[in-house]
Amino acid sequence: MNFQLQFFGATEQVTGSLYVIRAGNHTIMLECGLIQGGRKAEKRNRDPFPVPIDEIDAVVLSHAHIDHSGRVPLLVRRGYEGPIYAQNATRALCKIMLPDSGYIHEKDAQWENKKRAKRGAKKNTSSSRTEKSAKDELAEIEPLYTKADAEACLTQFESAPYEEDVEIVPGLTLRFHDAGHILGSAIVELEYHEGGESRTLVFSGDLGYRDAPVMEAPKRLRHANAVLMESTYGDRLHRPFAETIEELTDVFNVARAAKGNVLIPAFTVGRTQDLLYLMAEHYEEWGLRHWHIFLDSPMAIEATNAYSRYRHLYGAKLFGPESNLPALDNFHETRSTEESMAINQIHSGAIIIAGSGMCNGGRIHHHLRNNIWRPECHLLIVGYQAHGTLGRRLVDGVEEIRLWGENYTVRATVHTIGGLSAHADQTDLLDWYGAFENTPPLYLVHGEERAQQALEKKLKARFDAPVSIAAYQQTIEI
Repeated sequence: MNFQLQFFGATEQVTGSLYVIRAGNHTIMLECGLIQGGRKAEKRNRDPFPVPIDEIDAVVLSHAHIDHSGRVPLLVRRGYEGPIYAQNATRALCKIMLPDSGYIHEKDAQWENKKRAKRGAKKNTSSSRTEKSAKDELAEIEPLYTKADAEACLTQFESAPYEEDVEIVPGLTLRFHDAGHILGSAIVELEYHEGGESRTLVFSGDLGYRDAPVMEAPKRLRHANAVLMESTYGDRLHRPFAETIEELTDVFNVARAAKGNVLIPAFTVGRTQDLLYLMAEHYEEWGLRHWHIFLDSPMAIEATNAYSRYRHLYGAKLFGPESNLPALDNFHETRSTEESMAINQIHSGAIIIAGSGMCNGGRIHHHLRNNIWRPECHLLIVGYQAHGTLGRRLVDGVEEIRLWGENYTVRATVHTIGGLSAHADQTDLLDWYGAFENTPPLYLVHGEERAQQALEKKLKARFDAPVSIAAYQQTIEI
């Protein structure tokens, strides 16, 4: 039986998920994520894909987050014409997130080309560099892909609900299970039949946290021949959720007394909806009637609408029975640029939820420029911050940041609220793997080295599990 898995993305790091499965004579790309984490890392997004595009028969996505889906438009732009399989709600979210990603790539390219044009006009080329390298640094670049590219790839999506079998190539059956991470997130089960034999590969996708405010708990599976599991928080335990609520109560009370604004860079999908639900649930406790709450992200607004359409996938009452808006007073959706800019005239009493979640771009940059230097303001970091991102630097205590060529001293108070993670912690990961009755071979992906090593040690001690940390280009037989 020819059933193989090869690792390419999110090996010993957290972004750029991409794996290649070979089933008989067919090739399947599992995930097609964008590499994030600073300019050097992000340049790798332009590299050729690890297998010839004309050999790929199908693409499977576990969920809509850009580090799992964000190179799909590029794959299609370079010639892929086959199906892209995703859970129903994931398809709906990709319709929102991928065109937005394309728009950001267009703007990034425009900004970079303006800088290169200025450098060329000044003829500021060092004599120590070769003429070719100088020309390369001044040549115009194209966006990785455009909004139009992203919209074009959406026609190739094929969706399925949870717990439904879909044959994606001859002999290979796909089944999605609820991963509890964000809306539509899936554990991917792939069962291959050949010559009277069968083998099953299970990919965890990104697993949710057991106390997640909105999403359901991840599905526990019982059997697999090989398991591919994320390890983002493999070295840590989330604090008890009640303590997180108490911490947020204190933060809002302190911020109100300081008479400044509160900035919350939040991931468009998942974290934003969790925050809105918790704000409604703790409205009086957190004193939110004294604030104006702005959801300053057109994409987050659209994503929240998707949560409304697919509310049957979770039990939390994020919306009222007849409403598509979160149950919050003093809540404002700011879609237009003009509405967003108007928020910057508010110097006190504004809670501003804006993307991007790692502060790598988006409207949060404008709000940081207007508030990060003000000691009366507060910045709440409520999600994972990858190495190389502005969010990670702020968490690590950087004293100065640079935005649009200007330096800003960090005087606002930075709070890291770890208990709102959408990822499983070490205990959740151990419990999820422990549900498999046959202790299958396990390969750790989507985690930094320290987290993976700690989780590997725990898995071996608790289950005597045949576990290893996946390596770039490693191939395994299933």
